[in-house]
Amino acid sequence: MKIVIDHKSLVPLHAQVEALVREMIKQPEYRNGAFLPNEMSLANQLGISRNTVRQAFNKLVYEGLLVRKKGVGTRVADSNVNTRAQNWLSFSQEMRGAGIEIINFDLKISWTESDDKISMFFDIPLGKKILKLERLRGRDNYPFVYFVSYFHPRIGLTGDEDFNRPLYEILEKDYSVIVKLSKEEICAGLAGEEIGNTLGIGSDKPILIRKRFVYDPGGRPVEYNLGYYRADSFTYTIESER
Repeated sequence: MKIVIDHKSLVPLHAQVEALVREMIKQPEYRNGAFLPNEMSLANQLGISRNTVRQAFNKLVYEGLLVRKKGVGTRVADSNVNTRAQNWLSFSQEMRGAGIEIINFDLKISWTESDDKISMFFDIPLGKKILKLERLRGRDNYPFVYFVSYFHPRIGLTGDEDFNRPLYEILEKDYSVIVKLSKEEICAGLAGEEIGNTLGIGSDKPILIRKRFVYDPGGRPVEYNLGYYRADSFTYTIESER
């Protein structure tokens, strides 16, 4: 097959590369285990930047179609490969899988200065302005979770986005930012006055606190997320198999 793209096309270069690689991995030689051309080689052949090629590769690695090993190369994934990205669901996907339609009861967007924890996670200067997204979400009859998300300024979010759309769809489709890995911390606590008022419960009521640290395929931090769940309305289930 011809490995070319149209530099005069209105289709973004990264989208053309992604489509090209999707066709490449259907070829018998790659299906049988051959490694794809490396990023620099493919970039030179197409006359584009290495970052553009990497963006396309990252998308296909995220989808589980490619497997990349540092120092070795990138090849087509075996049909039975099951990645962590495929196992990780967003909150909306989790609820949809449980048959629950989620509603945004309140949505606030603001700019705030990063504190110690956020600055350390994002590796940015203390006090740097970052976007803060607050969402009160739940079933059609009452809210049961309050999310607070902070985003790395590298992404380029403006605050004018329609955050009623799925969050990770916005990041991927509008900003070409793919999220791959989520690390979580879960603990119990008391609501306190502010969270209690937001969730419509007493300040002394128990809540589940879920911290989610989200990274892109390159291991760079994307989102710092805090979730506060009503303990009487949410059960967190972990299934393990040996």
